[in-house]
Amino acid sequence: MVSDSELQVAVLGLGYIGLPTAAVIARTGAKVLGVDVHAHVVDTVNSGRVHIEEIDLDALVSGVVARGNLRASLQIEPADVFVVAVPTPFGDNHAPDIGYVLKAATTIAIVLKAGDVVILESTSPVGTTEKVAELLAKLRPDLKVPGHCTGSADVAIAYCPERVLPGRILVELIDNDRVIGGITPRCARKALQFYRRFVRGACVTTTAKAAEMTKLSENAFRDVNIAFANELSLVADQMGVDVWEVIRLANRHPRVNILSPGPGVGGHCIAVDPWFLVSAAPDQTPLIRTAREVNDGKVEHVIARACAMLEADPTVRAACLGLAFKANIDDFRESPALKVATALAERFGARVSIVEPYASTLPAAFDGSGSALIDVDSALESCDTLIVLVDHEIFRSIPLEERVGKQVYDTRGIWPDQPHPAPGEPLRLAS
Repeated sequence: MVSDSELQVAVLGLGYIGLPTAAVIARTGAKVLGVDVHAHVVDTVNSGRVHIEEIDLDALVSGVVARGNLRASLQIEPADVFVVAVPTPFGDNHAPDIGYVLKAATTIAIVLKAGDVVILESTSPVGTTEKVAELLAKLRPDLKVPGHCTGSADVAIAYCPERVLPGRILVELIDNDRVIGGITPRCARKALQFYRRFVRGACVTTTAKAAEMTKLSENAFRDVNIAFANELSLVADQMGVDVWEVIRLANRHPRVNILSPGPGVGGHCIAVDPWFLVSAAPDQTPLIRTAREVNDGKVEHVIARACAMLEADPTVRAACLGLAFKANIDDFRESPALKVATALAERFGARVSIVEPYASTLPAAFDGSGSALIDVDSALESCDTLIVLVDHEIFRSIPLEERVGKQVYDTRGIWPDQPHPAPGEPLRLAS
């Protein structure tokens, strides 16, 4: 492979993973082209700015764009390495949709040449990388594609999933171990050479299918464990027990580590990826399916409980604290907080206000509801009820004295000093 300064890399998809990845690669001195279908994303990146919230990303993008190492375009161009980081949503009946991945592969086929490396990073069902290879072989019969030729292939195709935490993406892209799965061992080695340019963590090679299943297994593991915590919270609610106290005490056992419950599970990975395993092997995944149903059901439980609070007194004004799927980020994808807040806004209108420090305007889902976006201080002054949906640091900083006399429904356990409700009693006044 060529030197860092001569390496040409194309990253397809400039979202929460693609843009940080492109910027980190560009920092090594490689010439990186970011390809996206949205003109405003391309224009924003080319101006040295970012369209997503991620710690230190704005400064990194500004620097690599200014040095000429990163630019964005709506059009693909020839490169040495192609990194695909496009969405892989699920459709009807939670069936995975790899349409964006196959479209990206079709785009790459136009400029693909001998010696190139194609790497899929998008979380994908098992077998997707092989489908990419099959498509490229069909579109480019002039090239020897791995798995579809005899002897040495002209190009390398591999799968290497991201495994980063929003808010720490730039650190974890470099420090975390990577699993690199090739269509062939030679493909894996080619991809390994590329990742070694910017990854400090261990890079372990395997097959493409094993790497794909590894990524899905990681997120299914998290989902199942969160479901256990969320189910505990439902039991504790019914019994009038403080679930946070129970978990704190249970975790003093040397072999117990119960996770924290919440209003559900969100994000681009944990709330989506387990369905890929369920879809592929429905008869073998009753536990994974049940975990998904428990976590999705927790959203409905929170909505029902919050509705009961507001229906009990038609004069009550409530503030929903947070819309993001996790703390201290602006990512609302599959967010349970967003689902709860929109459901309450649709039902109670202007009686429900929204506090989201990582948003300047409310998402379109609130259009016509009458709900307003307000800041924390306004919520404390004007709202009788606080519904905690996200554990943003600014919410954690609200002391008990500012909550005195307010009804509180804390789905994140950020205020351990808050009195816990008795069975059938959704909240209690702080005093």
